[in-house]
Amino acid sequence: MKLIFGNDLVVARFVADMTPGCEAGFGNCKAIGVGDDETGELVAGMVFHDWQPGPGLIQISSASKTPRWLTADVRHIMFSYPFDQIGCQMVVLQVSAKNERMVRIAKAFGFTPYLIKRMRGRDEDGYVFTLTEEDWRNGRFTRKTNG
Repeated sequence: MKLIFGNDLVVARFVADMTPGCEAGFGNCKAIGVGDDETGELVAGMVFHDWQPGPGLIQISSASKTPRWLTADVRHIMFSYPFDQIGCQMVVLQVSAKNERMVRIAKAFGFTPYLIKRMRGRDEDGYVFTLTEEDWRNGRFTRKTNG
């Protein structure tokens, strides 16, 4: 997988188009795309949006055409941006309770889940997940360095 930087609008539209209820897009955002090594086709994207510098919060949304995009390198870059580059203290992720795969992934990454009844409408619950900088740095998927 190849990371794609500098195409925020294209990647954000890709993610919005694949995310139910996100017709309006993400507004002012930063995005990282993931391209297929062989074809160069955009297969996944991460969008960082709703940045709140005061409390140090940012939301992340992602979508993909394949489950193979979430490699260790991609994971490292995905969380390096908010925690290392812009100084976030917490990342927020919203997920439909029906998206069992993403719920499992978020929990495995160390996000703390909060179930919100009807968050996605009258018949669909959702989770708000939070990941603090400390939980990320101490998590099992974080690259440990000697410095």
